[in-house]
Order: sequence, then structure tokens, then C-alpha cells
Amino acid sequence: MYFIDVQGTLIEDNTKLPTRGAVAFIDFLNTHKIPYMVITNSTKNPSSEFLGYLNSIGLKIPSEHYLDPLMMLESHIDKSKKIAAYGSEPFLRVLHSMGYSLDYTNPDVVLIAIKEDFSPDEYAAMIEFLLGGAELVGMHETTLYVKNHKRYPGVGAILKMLEFATSTPYIVVGKPSISFFNEALRRLTAQKAGAEFRDITIISDDVKGDLIGAQSLGMKGVFVLSGKYRSAEEIIPSLELSQRPAEIYVDMQGILESL
Repeated sequence: MYFIDVQGTLIEDNTKLPTRGAVAFIDFLNTHKIPYMVITNSTKNPSSEFLGYLNSIGLKIPSEHYLDPLMMLESHIDKSKKIAAYGSEPFLRVLHSMGYSLDYTNPDVVLIAIKEDFSPDEYAAMIEFLLGGAELVGMHETTLYVKNHKRYPGVGAILKMLEFATSTPYIVVGKPSISFFNEALRRLTAQKAGAEFRDITIISDDVKGDLIGAQSLGMKGVFVLSGKYRSAEEIIPSLELSQRPAEIYVDMQGILESL
């Protein structure tokens, strides 16, 4: 059984097309009826739209095998709360379409998603709101954000900066929060009754943002080098032995061949 990341794992960060072996790997799981969940931190498009895109490029993922943070947001933030949301324009449009009220005067919640060009004034506004008592929520806790072959601080890095600056603790909607993994497991049990975390292998290109949290719950971590990191040496030596993934592959093709 598998939990499978998307960005940098099933699709390339720059072209947004399938990585080597990704289509064949999903086809293999579908053909052999192997239980799996595709768990992505994507927030730029409505859930059904992004899943439709993945299907359109050959990744035949049924809707019951898919989970993203937008599908979890209402369980974390009530729509009666005023939100100062920071992220890409498509993300802000999605929030509006979901019925959330955006307020940059006196918000109840500061909500962080990803974009590559946060401005100093935006960071200053976030800090003022948090020092004024607003809650801090991250759509996910990704370490790095990759676009146009450049690596930027991910949402996790921004959350930790704001926490350090304001002493405001934060919660996370998507990976690697326990609530997100629990929901993915709940959905997986519809495919395989009695499934537990110890039965699951999680595949991702983000060691800190995905694998470490999953491994702490008993999952087996598999690290692919098709996304955020150009070599294992960029991240593995800095990890404690207990945090290191069980296996490392260049891409999904290597995992498929190992099966």
C-alpha cells in the first residue's frame, strides 16, 4: 500500500508533466488493485480541477484515491472567521470560491500558502496580525518550493520564520500534519479494511516536509531525487539516522523496476 506525493514525485516541478515511470507506476497499482492514495499539497486549483489535470496527462488516479489540503481546510478554519491569506492569485481565488472572507485589516487567521515572491511588506503585515492575536495556519509544511529551476523557501520555512519572529505557534492543514495523514489512512481503509500506517510506504521528494513526519507514524519512507533535491547528499547527511528514508531512487521508474 502506498501514499504518493505529486509535485517532484509524479510530475516534474518545471514542466508539470509526468516524471519518468510515473504513469506506468500508477497503471501498475490500478491493474493489480494495490491500495494507494495520492496525497498532494497542491492549493492553486480546486481539487477536482487539479485531479482532472493529472488524469489528462496520463495519471489515471480515481477521485477516491486523491487527497489535498483544500479538501481538509473546512475542518481547520470555520468560514465565519476572517482570513488574511497569502499565496498565489489562483490560491486566493480558490478560497473565495469556497466561501471564505478575506480581510487584511483585522483578521482572525493568517493563512499561508506558497508563491515565490512574497514581499517585505507582506511579511510585515503578517507579523502585525500575529502580534495582534491572529492564529497562524499553513496550508502545508513543504520545505522548498521549486519553480523555473530555482528553489525558494517553502511554506514550512515561512511558518517557522513567523513562529520565531512572533512566538505564535502554527498548525498545518496538509502534509505532514497528523490530521492529514489520518484522513488519507481513513480513505485508504475503504480500499483495504484494517490498513494501518505500518502497512504503508510513502514516496516523496521532500524528506523533511513529508517523509520524516510519515515515518514517525510508522510508515516506510522512500525518497525520490526527481524534485527538490539534486542529490541525496544535499539533505541526507544532515538527518539523524532515525529520520533517514529506507530507500532512495532517482525517480518513479526506479521504484517500478524494484517491484
